[in-house]
Amino acid sequence: MTFTQTASSPSTLTVRGAMRPGYERILTAESLAFVALLERTFGPRRRELLARRKVVQAQYDAGGLPDFLAETAAIRAADWKVAAIPADLLDRRVEITGPVDRKMVINALNSGASVFMADFEDANAPTWDNNLDGQINLADAVRKTISFQQGGKSYKLNDKIATLLVRPRGWHLEEAHMTLDGQAISGSLFDFGLYFFHNAAETLARGTGPYFYLPKMQSHLEARLWNDVFVLAQTTLGIPQGSVRATVLIETLPAAFEMDEILYELRDHSAGLNCGRWDYIFSFIKTLRTHPDKVMPDRKDVGMTQHNMASYTRLLVQTCHRRGIHAMGGMAAQIPIKNDPAANAAALARVEADKLREVTGGHDGTWVAHPALVVIAKGIFDAGMPTPNQINRTPNTQPVTAADLLAVPVGTRTEHGLRENIRVGVHYIEAWLRGNGCVPLYNLMEDAATAEISRTQVWQWLHHGVTLADGRVVDRALFDGVLAQELVVIEAEVGADRWQNGRYALAAQLFAAWSTAAELADFLTLGAYPYLVQV
Repeated sequence: MTFTQTASSPSTLTVRGAMRPGYERILTAESLAFVALLERTFGPRRRELLARRKVVQAQYDAGGLPDFLAETAAIRAADWKVAAIPADLLDRRVEITGPVDRKMVINALNSGASVFMADFEDANAPTWDNNLDGQINLADAVRKTISFQQGGKSYKLNDKIATLLVRPRGWHLEEAHMTLDGQAISGSLFDFGLYFFHNAAETLARGTGPYFYLPKMQSHLEARLWNDVFVLAQTTLGIPQGSVRATVLIETLPAAFEMDEILYELRDHSAGLNCGRWDYIFSFIKTLRTHPDKVMPDRKDVGMTQHNMASYTRLLVQTCHRRGIHAMGGMAAQIPIKNDPAANAAALARVEADKLREVTGGHDGTWVAHPALVVIAKGIFDAGMPTPNQINRTPNTQPVTAADLLAVPVGTRTEHGLRENIRVGVHYIEAWLRGNGCVPLYNLMEDAATAEISRTQVWQWLHHGVTLADGRVVDRALFDGVLAQELVVIEAEVGADRWQNGRYALAAQLFAAWSTAAELADFLTLGAYPYLVQV
């Protein structure tokens, strides 16, 4: 499908993906014109900001470190608040997240959580069909007409459901199935634009609004771009300014130094900040990749009580509450462990301890990945936060310094950690290549951030030649040997048929290439996307 706009804006938008039944509901001439307007207006700025990321990263690679910006000190010092909170976002004590497949959307909205974050990003492998089916599913969910039948069971929405927030892809990702004048458009603008066009007015008519989560930003300039997108989108479709509300995930190390500035840029459209802990760990490794004194221990050791992680969450609570908005806690990735009551009890105890830490620390809500955890998290927040939120309460006002945020977690580097990184990384990449972005692995619900930690940590250990707890140096020979052994383990876990019919060989090849490359790749989803996309 090719769509050419008016003479005053003659850009040609081409849809290269298959037009399956139902897609015509989403890909209308009017919605395509809207997406083209967003891309034509903001695409060049997006590419400039991505180029700026590389310039900043080069400074870190040369020995520099992130710090609070001198040029925005006045914003941090000034007394200002974000816009008043909409009624249906006042209480966000438990948020459930997941991909945009039809059954997940229904179950998540029915889960008893306050909010469902429907994810086009890390929990979604961005195939054309996943993305378009997701748009259809969300449009039906907004209108409460969504239903699903499977295995003799019928699924539909309850009378009371969670408030819907949508997470588009990050600025770095593109949508190869849609081009403007031959160039792939922004995945962010594709996801946002189609959802906003079809649902913004409908959500407002139903007493809610077009609400979003924004991922992977690295500076307040990227937040400014989003704010400008919101302003133009609302103006173009006649939606009242300020209807959009967006929560920003602080999941990159550079963004942690610009929390105030990010809120300021989005102040008329802000719904607060969230501690995106797994991507934050990944970003810590990636940002400080050339610094030999910043090498991480095993992933299992990098918990939220480590000094850098506790400082990050403390700063987020302080910043949000000072500006009158929610400070959201992080993900509990545990899932119920069947047939092992002791292991299940231990996992749930970890969830309880994590949520107690969050509510005690001043967070206004938290994330879970599985419906079974909603009641646990809700019980802890109900007991610790009897009001809809605790924005007026900041338990720890101790200032957070750059040194606090840059402190290296304490722990060991072990063969077990190396093996776990390889095994989890290959498992996840293989599933993602088959179009599945949300994967249960070893009793955790994992998304792309898991594989990012796995492959960047292996790269970091190899790059710096770290010594494991048993005295061995992590070098190419050790990595190759362990990888070969772990592939045997994976084949045994999944079985011969699944191994032969899956994409494990390609997943292992990609994981090895990224782990041993001379330069660390920014995102595995960029490198794997050509193998996923069928145009």
